[in-house]
Amino acid sequence: MSMAFGQCLGDQQSLLLQLKNDLVFYESLSTKLVHWNKNTNCCLWEGVTCSEGRVIGLDLSSEGIYNGLNDSSSLFGLQYLQNLSLANNHFKDLSKEFPSELDRLTNLICLNLSNAGFAGQIPIAISRLTRLVVLDLSVHFPSLFDYDQPFYELPSIKLENPNLKMLVQNLSELIEIHLDGVNISAPGNEWCEALSSSLPNLRVLSLSNCYLSGPLDPSLINLQALVSINLAHNNLNTSIPEFLGDFKSLRYLFLGDCSLYGTFSKKIFQLPMLEILKLSLNDLLGDSLLDSFGKLTMLSTIDLSGCDFSGSIPKSMASLTQLVYLDLSNNHFSGPIPKSRASLTQLVYLDLSHNHFSGPIPSFNMAKNLKEIHLYNNDLTGHITSTDWAMFQNLEYLDLENNFLTGIIPVSLFSLPLLRRLALSNNSFSGQLNEFSNVSSDQLMQVYLDSNNLEGPIPMSLFELRGLETLSLASNNFSGSLQLVDMIRQLNSPKNLDLPRPLINASGIDVLYLQSNQLQGPLPVFIVNASVLDFSRNNFSSIPTNIGNILRDIIFLSLSSNKLNGSIPASICNILELQVLDMSNNSLSGTFPHCLFEMVNFRPLAVLNLEGNNLRGKISDTFPGNCSLHTLTLNGNQLEGGLPKSLDNCKSLQVLDLGNNHIQDIFPCYLKNISSLRVLVLRSNKFYGSIGCPSHNATWPMLQIIDLALNNFSGNLPSNSLAGWKAMTIDEIGAQLEPGHLGFQGDYQEYYQDTVTITMKGRELELEKILTIFTSIDFSCNNFDGHIPEELGGLKYLHILNLSHNAFTGQIPSTLAKLSNLESLDLSGNELTGEIPQQLADGLIFLSVINLSFNQLVGRIPRIKQFATFSETSYEGNKGLCGFPLKENCSGDGVPPIFEETHSNSGIVVDWNYLSAELGFVFGFGIVIMPLMFWKRWRFWYSKKIDDILFKIFPKLYLGKEYRRKPMHRNQAGRRHQG
Repeated sequence: MSMAFGQCLGDQQSLLLQLKNDLVFYESLSTKLVHWNKNTNCCLWEGVTCSEGRVIGLDLSSEGIYNGLNDSSSLFGLQYLQNLSLANNHFKDLSKEFPSELDRLTNLICLNLSNAGFAGQIPIAISRLTRLVVLDLSVHFPSLFDYDQPFYELPSIKLENPNLKMLVQNLSELIEIHLDGVNISAPGNEWCEALSSSLPNLRVLSLSNCYLSGPLDPSLINLQALVSINLAHNNLNTSIPEFLGDFKSLRYLFLGDCSLYGTFSKKIFQLPMLEILKLSLNDLLGDSLLDSFGKLTMLSTIDLSGCDFSGSIPKSMASLTQLVYLDLSNNHFSGPIPKSRASLTQLVYLDLSHNHFSGPIPSFNMAKNLKEIHLYNNDLTGHITSTDWAMFQNLEYLDLENNFLTGIIPVSLFSLPLLRRLALSNNSFSGQLNEFSNVSSDQLMQVYLDSNNLEGPIPMSLFELRGLETLSLASNNFSGSLQLVDMIRQLNSPKNLDLPRPLINASGIDVLYLQSNQLQGPLPVFIVNASVLDFSRNNFSSIPTNIGNILRDIIFLSLSSNKLNGSIPASICNILELQVLDMSNNSLSGTFPHCLFEMVNFRPLAVLNLEGNNLRGKISDTFPGNCSLHTLTLNGNQLEGGLPKSLDNCKSLQVLDLGNNHIQDIFPCYLKNISSLRVLVLRSNKFYGSIGCPSHNATWPMLQIIDLALNNFSGNLPSNSLAGWKAMTIDEIGAQLEPGHLGFQGDYQEYYQDTVTITMKGRELELEKILTIFTSIDFSCNNFDGHIPEELGGLKYLHILNLSHNAFTGQIPSTLAKLSNLESLDLSGNELTGEIPQQLADGLIFLSVINLSFNQLVGRIPRIKQFATFSETSYEGNKGLCGFPLKENCSGDGVPPIFEETHSNSGIVVDWNYLSAELGFVFGFGIVIMPLMFWKRWRFWYSKKIDDILFKIFPKLYLGKEYRRKPMHRNQAGRRHQG
């Protein structure tokens, strides 16, 4: 703001002071208002501009103001105001409406109310400010804003009455109009003609995210003074009009996410002044990109990401010597990255990610100004040592992950002074990662080296990077023990364990991934301030007894699938903020420290997984009233006693897996109050009695997996309980369950994915992902009797039903034919009688496994659809059954049909779809399995592709395993990360 040329007139100074007293603002955000009383001349106040003693400018932007502006405000007494900015404030806390007296400021030339918090209809008063040259009423997420403030809510502004035409019809002096985020909701001819007929001098047109529709009307060509056009994030649904090439003064063109289609307009390449071109997220542009960039010599920014372009990068881009920003990500470009890209000497930002580029990475040695290089998710090969990385003194982000790069990793990368993120994951880098000497950088925050072939010891230099917060070394071949533990032991005083002088620079690491390596020896616990530690799938042998005293701030701790032995240290209960603890699949023994369950009294423990150990004793009945458990998995231990009644306090529980223990109790009807429960596994214990709960209404609406197999349950199946499992029953519930996965998202942004082992199609299957729409019931190997309830037919979203090896009697209910999603049905080993209902063959269209063996069934086996494809073992042990595939022909049968029913005049029909599927499996097994076993990189790629294909083909039952555990993706590395 310019200084005054005279003393501020008394009445105006009084108005300003009154305005300051009326306004309510967060003093911690204010930089101007708190100082206004320190000078007697208001023209010297920050934010105030005067001319000849009159206040003509007032800038109160970004002052944290949230109250105190209405139609009676002293602001409207400043009659000489020409420039007014209230941008980036929060006035909506007083009233969501705009002040209606703005037209009292008749001398206004520039009015900026962007992100000021106003909402509702734009007042007609603004249309009477006929001297306006700049009008900004836009709504964006403000850049200068504390998002932690509770009052924040993005307001909704509309331009309805008055509409756009009424607003601008008298504003013929306007040079800039910014209405981004305002709901205008107008068709193309309407809003285009409103602008072109009233604003002949318009230079800046910014109407992004305004709910505008197309096509663009040719009347816009009247606005020949336009320098900038921003229509991004509107549903224009049109091709790029040729007349855009007639705006000879145009410098900035923003048409991203506008539903543009057709070919790229040639006339855009004729705009001699164009500096910025952004057409991202128009995925219908397609085809090859025209090789006509040679005339755009002023172009500094190109964003064509997500436009479905294919082919190679146009050679003419090499002539864009002023290019600073280039984003061609998320397209289908292929072939090598042209070496000419490296000659763009002004380039600062380069993003070619998510394409199909192949071959080596070209040397970027001519582009010394590069700050960001994003080449991830391509097919690049070769070494990266050909580039002199030490020369990139400005480089902040280098992301090369998910390629096929080989060779060693240059240690010079770790010494770049401004580097913040280094992502080299999921490549084929090999050899030893050498120690590096220059560790002075405190900028490097994120290092991702996981899923490569690195070997040897982990370099200690990594832990001397002062700014490091996320380190992922998972899924490599690192070996040996971490010598840091020995270094700690050599310290003279144990008091130094909090910040040991050899390790002081490691204390800032927030996230550390070391899973899936070959590390051994005692578990290292040296990162004292870390929030996420994942040491799973290694060969660590023991846990230090003082682990909880050192890792007091840990939130996510995974030690699963190691060789840990001994008891769980009691000190682990000293961890103050622990949310996820996974010690599954080790050799831990002894009894549970009771504090593991008591700690939920004052800590937010959400996930406790101790599956697959040798723990014994009883589960302590100390779950508190504020229990926050989401997942409790104790499967595969030696636990005994009863189920704790206080578990009912865990109202957020979704996964309860106590299978394969020695727990002896009745069915836990009291858990019916936990409406969030999705997975209940009590398999292979000593539970007994009925599972009916007569005094309880069925209240497990989200239950999708229940496994009570291999217990001593008896009695009839309660039909009232079945009716309450809404996730298996009601169409509305099923429709809302998008194909996500069960898991827990903690404060640290690391996602814990729940797993469970089920019995499907006769074999155990570990679900590393539990799809939210997968459903299963397994009541096998108990003493249930009586008839199979017809109500089971109402569970139409059920995929697996196993009632085998019980004492059920009566006929198979024909209502089971309603289970249209059922894939596996096992009723074997019961006392069922009667015929197999013909309706089952008609209704169970997805059935791939059926077992009705060893019952007392009679009659003909249905001979249609997939029922004719099941093997003899599916029906054996039923003396009264006959027909294919059994050897016993039914009365009047001739030659049985093969695979499909016979039709009149057709003879035997062979369904070649079944046969080709079997042949495909046999040949595919030989082609696929060998590379899967011996080529890690190919295994990752193949698994991901199969994962994606299965997800598309079987959206209702997606059981593919995760192709690899990606640590945390871009800009999600830890709770403190902002970079």
